[in-house]
Amino acid sequence: MTDHAGVALSAEVVASLDAARHQRTVARDAWLAALFDAAVAGNSAGLALVAVGGYGRRELGPGSDLDVVLLHTGRDDVERIAERIWYPIWDAGQRLDHSVRTISETLAVAASDLRVLLGLLHARTLRGDPALVPTVREQVLRRWRADAPTRLPALAAMCAERAERYGDVAFLIEPDLKEARGGLRDVDALEAIAAAWVAAGPGPAARAAYRQLLAIRDVLQEVTGRPTTRLVVQEQSAVAERLGLAGSDELLRVVAAAGRTIAYAMDATWRAVNGSLRRRPRSPRRPLADGVVEQDGEVVLARGADPRRDPTLLVRAAAAAAQADLPLAPPTIATLAAHTPPLPTPWPAQARDAFVALLGAGRPALHVIEGLDQAGVWSRLLPEWQAVRYQRQRHPLHRFTVDRHLVETVIEAAALTRRVARPDLLLVGALLHDIGKGFIGGPDGPGGAAWSGARRSGDDHAERGAAVARTICARMGFSAADTEAVATMVRLHLLLPQTALRRDLDDPATITSVAEQVGSAALLDLLYALAEADSRATGVWDTWRARLVGELVRRVRASLAGQAPQRPTVEIPAAVRAAVERGQLAVAADGGRLIVVAPDQPGLLWRSAGVLALHRLGVRAARATSIDSTAVTVFDVEPEYLAEIDPDRLREDLRRALDGSLDLSAALARRSAGAAQRQPAAPPPVVLLPAASADATVFEVRAHDRPGLLFTIARILSDHGLDVRLAQVETLGADAVDVFYVTDTAGKPLSEAAAEEVRRALETALLDGRR
Repeated sequence: MTDHAGVALSAEVVASLDAARHQRTVARDAWLAALFDAAVAGNSAGLALVAVGGYGRRELGPGSDLDVVLLHTGRDDVERIAERIWYPIWDAGQRLDHSVRTISETLAVAASDLRVLLGLLHARTLRGDPALVPTVREQVLRRWRADAPTRLPALAAMCAERAERYGDVAFLIEPDLKEARGGLRDVDALEAIAAAWVAAGPGPAARAAYRQLLAIRDVLQEVTGRPTTRLVVQEQSAVAERLGLAGSDELLRVVAAAGRTIAYAMDATWRAVNGSLRRRPRSPRRPLADGVVEQDGEVVLARGADPRRDPTLLVRAAAAAAQADLPLAPPTIATLAAHTPPLPTPWPAQARDAFVALLGAGRPALHVIEGLDQAGVWSRLLPEWQAVRYQRQRHPLHRFTVDRHLVETVIEAAALTRRVARPDLLLVGALLHDIGKGFIGGPDGPGGAAWSGARRSGDDHAERGAAVARTICARMGFSAADTEAVATMVRLHLLLPQTALRRDLDDPATITSVAEQVGSAALLDLLYALAEADSRATGVWDTWRARLVGELVRRVRASLAGQAPQRPTVEIPAAVRAAVERGQLAVAADGGRLIVVAPDQPGLLWRSAGVLALHRLGVRAARATSIDSTAVTVFDVEPEYLAEIDPDRLREDLRRALDGSLDLSAALARRSAGAAQRQPAAPPPVVLLPAASADATVFEVRAHDRPGLLFTIARILSDHGLDVRLAQVETLGADAVDVFYVTDTAGKPLSEAAAEEVRRALETALLDGRR
């Protein structure tokens, strides 16, 4: 059923590793059998050496434990025999997980410990009395089946706890191939469920995915020489090379494909388990849509519905299932996959409306889309989807592969459709906003295997995506105007958040530029909703981002309505006015905002930034202004770890920094000394943004984030005699994008030559880390 479309290891590689695993197991079996024979000296009555768990399944990897039980019927000499077996194994350096138990002890432990029970389901005799293992297995299975109503929920809880602890194999940069959701242990759980006779075991797709992960695990252990199952970044290239893959990105796509297949099988199996345990009587069929009905909690085709004569039945059934928050029955998906012809081009209106209804269902759409994707049907509806399918995103902000991120964005957008005039365009734009990440060299050439998804300077995935979106929307039958609206959404989907977080919203040039690019209030609303949905799906939408983006949208909407952007006057809270009037040093806190009042002097900003860094207060924005001879700087801060905002301590340390009694450079160096340092992969670029402001010079600095980064940059700018009007800071995982609006001492933008000199100085200082 699963169509990975080449996202898999070659059959030859998998078969070769299967054979190596079998040979490894045969060799261990022979060795342990010989140790057993030597230990019992011909008397094996009532005694058996038993392989359990992965060893019982004949799945020994290069670093796997030998998981064995010395099973006996009460022999007095069993401990002596055990020592004769275990010590040679330890002497050989082999990892051993061992136990010595009677049959009754084994059954008692299995009744209380699920992990022991799961291991015994695959018990096999290595040597000794051949009747003991069948006796144990028969009784374990009988109890397992009888106790299924109580023990299967415990197994479900164990799987959920593991998923919570280790995350998803499919979406992690460094997945644990065994423990994470969609990993090897989940297939063990599927087999245990099948042994309980409550639901079917892992099907061919899940078993094939399991073999993929086993193969990768084996090569990982060969490369590392350790019994690890965690695929860390530094080992990925070597593992990929051994497996015949182009690189680590291709390896992670294979892992994602296998993990998603196993996770989908787990979800479907647990639904079947829950339905079986409830033992509800069969329910009558309930119509959901034309040719689509509900039967026993699943969506199936109505009698007489034939996808061969009705190509829109596929999307109609999917939409009905999502809107009803029900799964499409696996046999129904298989029927639709096998017999649905391609939709005509352009799509009929009924198909397009059903597709939008599917997207608009919110969270219930996820499992329906995943079912279609596992069957290879989703890529038939959207052939361009194949380019982003299972595509990893290296940027630490992203929690999902590109394809899942697109679906998660749609889910978030479904909750925002009441805010826009065209919900259908919002949903389709959300689905396609990052589709360009799968294409290199334009929309005619998917480059899924080559595209890393990493954000780079000059990355034009939005432009590429807009071209792809035009093709898709035209095929779906959208009008030319609607097609262009979606393409524009894709092209501009980063405009609002990047502008809000990296530009001066008080600068009229910022608002005018955004208004000119957006062009209409209707498109502005769509982009606003898309920005929120995208940020929520990424996991970065917070009150800070919401406030800035909302303020930008408010000002751009006013501009589109004909109101000329104006630079607002600086508002000084009454609490600090007295300090301003007296020209005294003061620090006031208002939530996450700090207001620093001090006699105006060179270097005030970098000294203030250094003090905040010492107090573990991350700066998100800093705006400076002067009132007569007094400087007022407003900092938006975010405490790190468990740091607290203490205005009195901040004021005292700032006083010491200003009078020279506090050496900020030395203090920050001491703070950084114990922190792990990462060598940047590339020089930190510093770029000039000449169109960003008419009355200031704007620098954008991209660098590895570290304590005191704002202090370092602001000090360099101060050394060049510049005033910083605004510093806007955006942290992207381990990286920072800092934007500075600066003027000369006369309050004017820098000349082209002076700006270039400062730019080079910033790059040099950040690269060598001397300041």
